[in-house]
Amino acid sequence: MCFIVCSSNMRRTKQGSSGGALWIAALCACSALSLQWTPAEAANVLALQSIAGKSHWNVMRALLRALTDRGHTVIAFTPFLDGDRDGYAEVDVSGDLEVRVGLNVSQFNDVQCTPIIIKHVVNATRTGCSAVFEHPRMREIFDGRSRPFDVLVVGALWLDCVSYAANVLRVPAVYVVPSPIVTYSERSFFGHVPNPAAVSNVLFSRAVPTAFADRFANALQTAYGSWTLWREERRHRQIRPLASDAVVDLVKPSVTFTNTHFITEPSRPLSPDVVQIGGIHLAQPGPLPKDILEFIDDAPHGVIYFTLGSVVLMSSLPEDVLSVFRECFSQIPQKVLWKYEGDMKDKPKNVMTRKWFPQRDILLHPNMKLFISHGGISGVYETVDAGVPVLGFPIFYDQPRNIDNLVSAGMAISMDLNFVTKDKLLDAILQIVNDEKYRQNAKIASERFKDRPMSPADLVVYWTEYVLRHNGAPHLKSHALNLTWYQYFLVDVIITLLFFAFIILFIIYYLLKMIYKHYLKYVHNGKAKCE
Repeated sequence: MCFIVCSSNMRRTKQGSSGGALWIAALCACSALSLQWTPAEAANVLALQSIAGKSHWNVMRALLRALTDRGHTVIAFTPFLDGDRDGYAEVDVSGDLEVRVGLNVSQFNDVQCTPIIIKHVVNATRTGCSAVFEHPRMREIFDGRSRPFDVLVVGALWLDCVSYAANVLRVPAVYVVPSPIVTYSERSFFGHVPNPAAVSNVLFSRAVPTAFADRFANALQTAYGSWTLWREERRHRQIRPLASDAVVDLVKPSVTFTNTHFITEPSRPLSPDVVQIGGIHLAQPGPLPKDILEFIDDAPHGVIYFTLGSVVLMSSLPEDVLSVFRECFSQIPQKVLWKYEGDMKDKPKNVMTRKWFPQRDILLHPNMKLFISHGGISGVYETVDAGVPVLGFPIFYDQPRNIDNLVSAGMAISMDLNFVTKDKLLDAILQIVNDEKYRQNAKIASERFKDRPMSPADLVVYWTEYVLRHNGAPHLKSHALNLTWYQYFLVDVIITLLFFAFIILFIIYYLLKMIYKHYLKYVHNGKAKCE
């Protein structure tokens, strides 16, 4: 409509004054703005963080901040307290959840085993659901003794027991997946199963299963992991059933926000109800502490930052591994910032240790040459955003896959922490620092990562309000959610085709048999007449 009005009036203003043209331009601009989506009214949001992971909460916290900045009101059940503010209130559930910080190296073998990972995740998820839904404040909400809510925003990872509150309150659910999409939960969440020939399992070590061996192993792991998850959840349902177990049809998410991005996650099919918000936790950089800033600025050959994140205790590494890093760092010209708990013996002169470093601010410093990391998804986005190459030592869960994605982008080298030697480590560091292609590829990845039509925060606001405006947006959900497993995999169709094929083959067999019998009879009669 605006285009027609503008076109007709522009023809008129060719003979009119410039003031008329400006008036028409302003009118068209106003009309164009009126066609844009209008924000939903301020909504009451119930947010549940049942997963006691700090990095997971960082994603949820940034998402809730975007909603409250837009004027929505949030009540968040969380084990990580940030403090109340305007439009935002917290309910502490930390007493009922196990917050694990500081994994000992002796536990590495356990966290690298698929059945043990699944067992731990199922137990933690169901424990989190039980803790949140049995909380006295939540009981008040369920009993209607609290203000009504318009939407449920919940951290989800492997199981959908988290959406139980949406069934009780009869509101749409919005899922927040803080890691790469969990392959085993895609059928339950979105209705579809990813093709293991093209999409790597979340626990698979490769970013893309290119070779036959990769596709074979990825398919087996996907099938085995799905069966293990089903078996483990079934066992927990029998031992300690939850209220959500009695619900036949739990509310499926209207929209799922995933902490992914196609730069750090290979391109793959996604349904319209899956929105990628990778990097939403990235905050505006701040000033570095004076001592750290002076250390970085006074490094003519640049600086290397080394951390294994908040989950792994660096000081628990075997002494032979620590000595490899110390000896290697002492032989390079770069300075090193090493996140390390406690005091370090025989610390090289070019190394600064701290229990905590402002990681994002450090990575954004122009003197950064290399990031030595375990490949946690939060750190991956920080280093991609900063355009800093990576030397990866992945340990468990999605970390091997995350690092392999950076290797595929040409900005990283991956190594095994269990088999690291001084020569291998030194060669890898010198290769990344001295070969300009790693930094160039990191800058290319950074430019692609930042080139977006909308920021992750704006995406969160838009799609959450979209769900509110359209009464849960049921049209976004895949019809595959309405299919049973045998319907989805066309088992009934295949059986029907096999049945018809059997009937046709049987008829053909019977006809051939009859022809053969008549032929034999004819031959026999012919011989008898000849005799």
